[in-house]
Amino acid sequence: MKRIVSCAALALTTAITANSIAADYPSRNITAAVVWGAGGGTDTAVRVVANEMNKFLPTRINVVNKTGGVAGSAGMLYGHSKPADGYTIVGISESNVTAAVNGGWDKKFSVWYPFIIGGSPDLISVTANSPYKTLEDLMAAAKKAPKSIKAAASGAGSIHHLNLLALENGTGAKFSFIPYKGSAPGQNAAITGEVTVVVTSLAEQQQLLKAKKLRPLAMLVKEDTTVEGVGTIPSAFKSVAGLDKYLPIGQAIGMGIRADAPDAAKKVLTEAFKKALETDKVKQWAADNFFTISGQTGDEASATFAGLESLFSWTLHELGAAKVDPATLGIAKP
Repeated sequence: MKRIVSCAALALTTAITANSIAADYPSRNITAAVVWGAGGGTDTAVRVVANEMNKFLPTRINVVNKTGGVAGSAGMLYGHSKPADGYTIVGISESNVTAAVNGGWDKKFSVWYPFIIGGSPDLISVTANSPYKTLEDLMAAAKKAPKSIKAAASGAGSIHHLNLLALENGTGAKFSFIPYKGSAPGQNAAITGEVTVVVTSLAEQQQLLKAKKLRPLAMLVKEDTTVEGVGTIPSAFKSVAGLDKYLPIGQAIGMGIRADAPDAAKKVLTEAFKKALETDKVKQWAADNFFTISGQTGDEASATFAGLESLFSWTLHELGAAKVDPATLGIAKP
């Protein structure tokens, strides 16, 4: 009887302590671990928004980078290994939903309580001195000599990699895919000539395009896009038939805490996040970078990521690029 009473008392004490800690949240600085490299789209967006969130929090969010693994799995493993107290945020994107089917870890994306900032459309570009002037030129060369042209598209299983696979599948062209730890390293590789082709977002490439360090060939969405100082970038859908089977796929860049974190922490972070997205600084940054703000949080954001997890995982499986059958992970078909 004493043991039962003792256990009940311990459980009550633990609950009271947890509630007390949650009520004081945050009482110390929060770490945001971005799973992609510094200077990339996720890193930039998280840093901009976190800096604005700091204005609405009693403590600070300090952003660090935890790269590596498969599809950002190293950073996610790091974040998930920390206590579920809301003091560790992971900077994530839609590309992370393929970590499981790529063998990076064994969890579904539902382990996160996400906050979606938004995203920017992808495009395919080449080195500035490349002989390829159009997408048709590039695809013809990649078909004539399969895997002779090196291409960067961030990490394996990223949205950029998936877009590259979709182009290959739609045209019969084959590139030699070189994975990098993020968009910025992949773009730098294209600038230096380490690779010829790069697939990343317009937000990430725009300054390089304006500086003539990269040559844009096509947008990987259905609309042409005009960029000041660059001109109009045509849609790949105009020259590649069958792309609508896999594309377009929108980015979902944002943050997440463990789904089992206290409700109080989720509420505080949600309020700060929503307020940050309404600031002039975030709005101007989004406008300047062809970035569409989403603002989804909680159940709505979780549903978005679940849909992307299903679409990305099964698309990679159908393209023969997944290491793990999504069915074995409990990932439903789209």
